[in-house]
Amino acid sequence: MARVFYTLIYALLLPLFLLRLWWRGRLNPGYRRRIRERFGLLPHRPRANGLWIHAVSVGETLAAAPLVKSFREHYPDVPVMVTTTTPTGSEQVQRLFGPSVFHMYLPYDLPPFWSWFLNSLKPGLLVIMETELWPNLLAACEDKKIPVMLANARLSEKSAQGYERFAALTRPMLDQLTLVAVQNAQDGQRFLQLGLPEARLEVTGSVKFDMQIPAGIHERGNELRSQWGRERRVLALASGHAGEDELLLDLLPQLQQHCPDLLLLLIPRHPERFDAVTNAAHSRGLRVRRRSQGVADADTLVYVADCMGEMLLLLAAADLVLVGGSLIARGGHNPIEPAALGKATLTGPHYFNFAVIVERLQASGALAVVSDQPQTLAAQLLHYLDDPQLRRQMGDSGQQVVEDNRGAVKRLTEICAGYLKL
Repeated sequence: MARVFYTLIYALLLPLFLLRLWWRGRLNPGYRRRIRERFGLLPHRPRANGLWIHAVSVGETLAAAPLVKSFREHYPDVPVMVTTTTPTGSEQVQRLFGPSVFHMYLPYDLPPFWSWFLNSLKPGLLVIMETELWPNLLAACEDKKIPVMLANARLSEKSAQGYERFAALTRPMLDQLTLVAVQNAQDGQRFLQLGLPEARLEVTGSVKFDMQIPAGIHERGNELRSQWGRERRVLALASGHAGEDELLLDLLPQLQQHCPDLLLLLIPRHPERFDAVTNAAHSRGLRVRRRSQGVADADTLVYVADCMGEMLLLLAAADLVLVGGSLIARGGHNPIEPAALGKATLTGPHYFNFAVIVERLQASGALAVVSDQPQTLAAQLLHYLDDPQLRRQMGDSGQQVVEDNRGAVKRLTEICAGYLKL
């Protein structure tokens, strides 16, 4: 009954969802393209019994990348389909995998759309990255006997409380999952408390620890750094959100009183914010340059990375990395990337989406948690900017933690092969 009520409400809201797509298309035209796919009409016809991976947006696509690459290496003849919900996720799929995988947008969660989609796709296994549960999607997969695995799953205490409030929908969805492969035992316990049968839980670790640093990335980072000014110190805000970029821009004059050579590198999480971040720097009278305009010169105080797919390169050129989404109540973003690059890494106090990873890095001395209060944050940033030896120690510790926690991708590849009977 709960799913029937959910479906009715969802259908009534569908026109608003379409209007939202159109509205978001003002800043990112990708939202207005390929609308047919959101109704379950496929642009491709891959062979049946392939591997279908759903990754919501950029973060989940990056998390899925090691699994996709591992599976393709071991089973090159099995088709792989990747769905996303955002154009930025779609761009990442194209950048990372090119024509080696089929990409489509995930349909809206209504039964007719799933009927058209699944009848055409005929996947052998659905892997949902991290935690995105849709009642009608899971019900449709159960009807067609398609196994569903939640991979690299995480469930913060806040998210668990949200699912608990809708237990009438949550418990049937958990019953319809074939396996939940969680990042750690703490998240696994939360799934069990929500009603997941214990036999369907496996702790596999985080695939994000299995990320591969591209060959030559440090050399390219050093080259970029030399263009900015090799003696300059570079503070990067990685995956910043509204309110975070502005906070650092407000602190920049104070930071430069003690660190006059400082370059602030801002890497917005969403491309729709490139203009807003640039304008925020201009409005404060700061000398700003966008990456699309060329490299930062000696007079540049703020460098805005208005690009996609260059995160690792830009972080490789930084001295100190502050992970975005953590100075506001967003839950934080992945701190493993800067740690794997050997960069001193900071996160704000709102890191609940990556709590276990943050605590693991923090325990080793690879990461520090800083305040979201301006004056305290400024003092903390200066502490790390002024101590190159501490930054090196943090970077070395981070690389060791990443190396010690690899292995999730191998296990997930084996699980996928088992369900696909390969």
